[in-house]
Amino acid sequence: MPRFFNTAGPCRPEIHYTLSATDRLPNIERLIEQESYFVIHAPRQTGKSTAMLTLAQQLLEQGKWVAVTVSAEVGAPFPHDPGQAELAVLESWRRACQARLPAELQPPDWPVAPAGGRIRAALQVWAAAAPRPLVLFIDEIDSLQDQALVSMLRQLRDGFPDRPQAFPQSLGLIGLRDVRDYKVAAGGSLRLSTASPFNIKVQSFTLRNFNLAEVGELYGQHTAETGQVFTPEAVSHAYDLTQGQPWLVNAIARQCVEVIAPDPTVPITLDAIDRAKELLIQRQDTHLDSLAERLREPRVKTILEPMLAGQDLGMTAPDDRQYLLDLGLLRREAGGGLVIANPIYREILPRVLAQGPQDSFPSITPSWLTPQGALDPDALLQAFLSFWLQHGEPLLNSASYHEIAPHLVLMAFLHRVVNGGGTLEREYAIGSDRMDLCLRYGQVTLGIELKVQRDDRKNQLQRGLTQLDGYLARLGLDTGWLVIFDRRKDSPAIEDRLRTERHSTEQGRQITVIFA
Repeated sequence: MPRFFNTAGPCRPEIHYTLSATDRLPNIERLIEQESYFVIHAPRQTGKSTAMLTLAQQLLEQGKWVAVTVSAEVGAPFPHDPGQAELAVLESWRRACQARLPAELQPPDWPVAPAGGRIRAALQVWAAAAPRPLVLFIDEIDSLQDQALVSMLRQLRDGFPDRPQAFPQSLGLIGLRDVRDYKVAAGGSLRLSTASPFNIKVQSFTLRNFNLAEVGELYGQHTAETGQVFTPEAVSHAYDLTQGQPWLVNAIARQCVEVIAPDPTVPITLDAIDRAKELLIQRQDTHLDSLAERLREPRVKTILEPMLAGQDLGMTAPDDRQYLLDLGLLRREAGGGLVIANPIYREILPRVLAQGPQDSFPSITPSWLTPQGALDPDALLQAFLSFWLQHGEPLLNSASYHEIAPHLVLMAFLHRVVNGGGTLEREYAIGSDRMDLCLRYGQVTLGIELKVQRDDRKNQLQRGLTQLDGYLARLGLDTGWLVIFDRRKDSPAIEDRLRTERHSTEQGRQITVIFA
């Protein structure tokens, strides 16, 4: 049986198409030689565990160190009971060592020690008994919280001066976040700076995404084993959609070769990649689902809400911005600006946020379709006006992000439209003060721009026409919608303000302006 694309847990080269995760890390062996303690942080499903398991095995085979990767995750249920967390963690480490180390390199029995000192005592006797210097990688470190986390970090710092004879020569903490952001998990109000329980780290690293060549190499392994070709355009498109995020790269390929084109004689084309993307977004598999859960966090909402509305981030906290970078929700462009990490996340985030209004919808008859099943834009406009007049304002309260509540309700309406066989794409950028939508249904493409009229802003009509002109030019369209939501405190009642007007842009495009 050929190998397959992995979307669950660490990669195993004997059954998974795999790239060298250690190639995406710096020269850690030099740090180990220098007896350094360090941090490796990266978003979920980027290959951290695979990299550290592989690196530990490589170091072990060199015969210079006792190297092993263990996990702190089992201590997570005991955030306020360090003693119980220690017992769970040490039992997990025992099992991991039995599976990953030869008998002569496994640790001795853990010593009896008081709660709050068991980790230090265990590592002390293990390092002293080991025939070679001990190198330990502790995965899922930031799954610990509060007292359990602080206790673990303090014990590691306390033993640090005794390395390498009576404590690990080198130690790496592996998690989602850099150690400076452990303040949240530790329940503190001040950042973990020089007074941190882990101020002994030498350096922090992150694990980068795949580049275009690596995506081609990974997909090429499937071609070599099955003969099924990924066209160059498909590989490039997969990279553009995922920006090399490892789980997404694998997930798209898996949908292509197992669902869309299971016959290996059928090549994987650009169209197959697009269909795979839609399947992933609709299914919201574990990775995307856990990502969506983050949207409920206040510090995530603080950053994402103005971004989705196209507003400036203003005085948002630098730590909050960095937190979203560490989670992999955002990335920095070459010029330094923040954007959503990749086009798939850009699609999934507002779609998840619109789910509340969508679930609150009444039944809607698809009056926007012709008898032949094609989309009629004029009928769609009338259906939206009728819907907004009757249901728009009540549904605003069901949106979790108040600043973009009108956008979410409109998107929820349009999702009902495209569920019959179309797609809805979104564009938004910091400082643009707008969100752009592109609805595709059969032969019809409709460009829509959303703006909000607030008390503290000038009239949005002319600016919206100019911005929509540019958006339609990129889409190659001559017509579109400009929807201006009136959110002023003294705005007229919805039945008095809901209307449409026809306007022309400077470039001669015909725009339907909807005042909602």
